[in-house]
Amino acid sequence: MEQSAAKPIRCRAAVSKAPGQPLEMEEVEVAPPRAHEVRVKIVCTSLCHTDITFWRMKDYPAMFPSILGHEAVGVVESVGEHVEEVAVGDTVVPVFLPQCGECADCLSPRSNICSVLTSLPGLMPRDGTTRFSLAATGEPVHSFLSVSSFAEYTVVDVAHVVKLGGAAAALPPETACLLSCGVSTGVGAAWKVAAVEPGSTVAVFGLGTVGLAVAQGSRMRGAKRIIGVDLNPDKFEIGKRLGVTDFVNPNDTGGKTVSQVIKEMTGGGADYCFECIGIPSVMAEAFQSSRTGWGKTVILGTDAAAAPVSISSSDIKRGRSVTGALLGGIKPKDDIPVLAQKCLGKELEMDEFVTHRMGFGEINRAFDLLDQGKCLRCIIWMDGAKGKENDA
Repeated sequence: MEQSAAKPIRCRAAVSKAPGQPLEMEEVEVAPPRAHEVRVKIVCTSLCHTDITFWRMKDYPAMFPSILGHEAVGVVESVGEHVEEVAVGDTVVPVFLPQCGECADCLSPRSNICSVLTSLPGLMPRDGTTRFSLAATGEPVHSFLSVSSFAEYTVVDVAHVVKLGGAAAALPPETACLLSCGVSTGVGAAWKVAAVEPGSTVAVFGLGTVGLAVAQGSRMRGAKRIIGVDLNPDKFEIGKRLGVTDFVNPNDTGGKTVSQVIKEMTGGGADYCFECIGIPSVMAEAFQSSRTGWGKTVILGTDAAAAPVSISSSDIKRGRSVTGALLGGIKPKDDIPVLAQKCLGKELEMDEFVTHRMGFGEINRAFDLLDQGKCLRCIIWMDGAKGKENDA
């Protein structure tokens, strides 16, 4: 479709209208893409804990009404002016983290935080407007994390899309969808942020999708011992299949702290600790579980309140370090195609992460399942054709 022919599209969207309330299926109007923008037909999307965090949030940066969702795969339907890297019909993965490819941060191997396209909650990053409105009333609807994948069509800045070209275009949609956020975050953190070394010990706090992807990434890097920490014993079996060698349930430590248990297990602490939950007290406990001298703690979980983390300065001076990362430190346009190739080569296991499948109309049930800890990733098919629950 030529840009001159692009017109508004009406489609279904699951709209969040109030904190913690069920999403409402509405007909929305999706405006044509403007300069540097791409309109994408979503094939399938999935639900991430970050969606739940913002869905519950009562104050800014949460905005209502809005269209949540940021983990997806789709096909380019139309493009705006100055878009050259993707074309109509291309398979793309939208990502919440932009890569303009031109700023000092995008050009540096030390950062994946674009300094040109900074976040504008609820709005498009270049002009501060929205491309969504309710079809019945014309009321503007806010976007979410520059993606808004809980709609049949969405408009995304070209800096927020990754083209899956060549052999990667044949990647199953479910697999491509997971590379949009959760799995890339976990594997990337092990590979790029921590740079886990062969023979090292790793502790992963929280065995959701991100934590399990950390475990798999650490195993791929050659870690000899990977300790999973989680309150849900149901996570332990899948953890074994993805590389976890030992498990700690904080409710079953005989009165000891988790850090005490891990120090005893490892003879002083883990070389690398990853916090994948988003709770400040757990972040501090992960840090305490790291080894004096060189232990490194990586914060990946999202804390809605952005509360401070209490860490002793004397511990810092004794060689421990703590850092954080968005999207596991990866540069989306550079690294997601690499991960796609690892999926095609069967180096990266993805099937274990998909525990449920359903149609778009059942999206509120997907929220319930994830909120109750009963699923890892639920794939939501927009056309409903493959939206059959799989409890395997």
